Amino acid sequence: MPATDASAAASSAPLSRWRILLPYAGLVATTLCWAGNWVVGRAIRDEMPPIALNFWRWTVALIILAPFALPRLRGKGEVLRRSAPLLFGLGATGIVLFQVLVYSGLRSTTTVNAVLMNSAAPLFIILCAWLMERDRATPRQILGMLISFCGIVVIMKRGDVAALADFRFDPGDLAILAAMPAWGIYSVLLKRRPRELDGLGLLFAISAAGLMLLSPAYAAETLWFHAPTVSLASAAAVLYVGLFASVLAYFCWNYGVALVGPTRSGFMLHLLPAFGTLLAIVVNGESVYRYHFAGIGTILVGVLLATTSRGR
Repeated sequence: MPATDASAAASSAPLSRWRILLPYAGLVATTLCWAGNWVVGRAIRDEMPPIALNFWRWTVALIILAPFALPRLRGKGEVLRRSAPLLFGLGATGIVLFQVLVYSGLRSTTTVNAVLMNSAAPLFIILCAWLMERDRATPRQILGMLISFCGIVVIMKRGDVAALADFRFDPGDLAILAAMPAWGIYSVLLKRRPRELDGLGLLFAISAAGLMLLSPAYAAETLWFHAPTVSLASAAAVLYVGLFASVLAYFCWNYGVALVGPTRSGFMLHLLPAFGTLLAIVVNGESVYRYHFAGIGTILVGVLLATTSRGR
C-alpha cells in the first residue's frame, strides 16, 4: 500500500469510530435530558396540569426550532403534504399521547415508580417493531434488557430485592405503563421518515403536528378542569422541558433511531433511571450508597450487551 493511502486510512479510522459512536452519544444525551423531564414533571404537577405543560413545552420548542428549521423546509411543501399522515401519526404518539400520559401519571405516582415503569419501553418497542416491521429481537438483546432491568430493580428498591413483594400499581403507574406502547409506535414509525427531511426539519414538522392536536385538548383542560399557574417556577419548568427535553432530546433520539434502529435505541432508555438517581443525589442532596453503584453498573453492562454485536 502506498504511504499516502496508508496515512489516509490511518486518519480515517478515528473518524469512522466517531461516526459509529455519535448516535449512541446522542441517545445518552437524550436519556439525561429526559431524566430531568420526569423530575420536573413531578415537581410542577400542582402548578401545570398535564396537557398545559405539554402544550407550552412544544410551543417553546417550535419557537426555538423555527429560525433553523423553516429555511430547511423551504420548497418541501410536496414532501410535507405527501407525508402528512405519517407526521401526524408521529405527533399523536410521540408528542401527544406519550407525554400527556406521563405527566398525568406523575400527578399521582412517585418519580421512582414512574421511571421504573419506563423500563418497559424496550419491550413495547420490540413488540411494535415485530408487529409493524417483522423485526425480531436477538437473544443477546433480550439478555441485555433483562440484565439492565435487574440493575433498575436494585436502584429502585435500594438493594432490598425482598421489597418487591410490597410493590403496588396505582392509577399513576398504569398511566405511565399505558404510555409505553405509544412510544413504541413512535420509535418504529421513525424508520419510515421521509428522507427529504433532515433532523431539524422533521422535528419541527412533528412538533407542529403534535401542537395542532394538543390545542383543542389544552383549551378544554383550561376552561373546564384546571388552568395553569403562572409563576417563576412554572416558567422555568416550561423553558427546561421545551429546550432540553424537547428540542435537544428529540433531535438526538430521532438521529440515533435513524442510524441504529428502534430496537437497539430502546435499550438505551435503561440509562434513564440511572441518570434519575444521579440527579436526585446532585439536586436533592441524597446520600450515595453501594446499591447506587451496583445498580448503575448493572444497567451499563446490560446496555452495552444489547447495543453491541458479537465480534464488533
